[in-house]
Amino acid sequence: MPSTLSIVADNPHSAPFWPTLDVMTDTMKAITLSNPEDKTSLTLTEVPMPQLAPGEALVKVHATGVNRGDLLQAAGHYPPPPGASEIMGLECAGTVVDPGTTSHKRGDQVACLLAGGGYAEYVAVPQGQLMPLPEGYSFAEAASIVEVACTVWSNLVMLAGLHEGQTLLVHGGAGGIGTFAIQLGKALGCTVAVTAGSPEKLQTCKELGADILINYRDEDFAEVMKNKADVILDIMGAKYLDKNVRALAMDGHMVIIGMQGGVKGELNIARLLTKRGTVSATALRARALDDKARVVSSTVDTCGPCLPTAASLTASTPPSRLPTPPAHMNCSVPARSRAR
Repeated sequence: MPSTLSIVADNPHSAPFWPTLDVMTDTMKAITLSNPEDKTSLTLTEVPMPQLAPGEALVKVHATGVNRGDLLQAAGHYPPPPGASEIMGLECAGTVVDPGTTSHKRGDQVACLLAGGGYAEYVAVPQGQLMPLPEGYSFAEAASIVEVACTVWSNLVMLAGLHEGQTLLVHGGAGGIGTFAIQLGKALGCTVAVTAGSPEKLQTCKELGADILINYRDEDFAEVMKNKADVILDIMGAKYLDKNVRALAMDGHMVIIGMQGGVKGELNIARLLTKRGTVSATALRARALDDKARVVSSTVDTCGPCLPTAASLTASTPPSRLPTPPAHMNCSVPARSRAR
């Protein structure tokens, strides 16, 4: 089940694959909306080159991920935070061409977490949002995993404290977030339950290690998981609010990261109090730079070891256990988010 598109900007294996600074121009190519009223009006245009701020490096983009946030931004529903690039693109991979005042050097191959700007030939990236290319990964593969890895790790582990022996419920198990969350949960030694809307999607989840498969069209996940879920990763929002509380175990933690099911719901506070439950709602894009740097650092240092080498990127590969829990652009589609 495809989870994330990567737009591959050029052939990074051609030599040389980054320009010298003295031949750079004042403009670059980027994908922009030619008509803000038409979300399909994506056009390759000339735009000004990014100007580096202190603590930023200039990266030549070889591949960029395509996320739901980009679709929402194109539709006018998810504007970039103040000061961020108006160009879409929340993750990319490429080569440092100007390290600025950062500790990187020219030629470093990196993956990047962005607030925007990935749909372009070059992007300015704060040092704390740069990470080394995962071992064995192509630029396209690396560009498809940054946002999902940081999102899932920061919410499940850094926020909710997911650890070995717990039960994790993941909604939208066959999507980009879901496929990564399944594999991370198994790497941590958890029982993983998922919801999805078809047998084919549930089969994908099963192949990635999911233990409990719930077709939300045929079953009530709140009944199947009643009082069992220590941590819930929710992309639906309002629609699932009450059912999620019913599914929570004692001292359970629900983390809401999406609003696909609406923004307003009714919360049974009495039930939540009885379970000593916690409800958190988070977003990654608009966080402060130091907060994002903390997320990236933790993701690389602790989640990174469970990423496989390219040779082992197959659907049947079991998750690795983490060492400690704590010219024009072509599209390529990695099979699914990878954390096995």
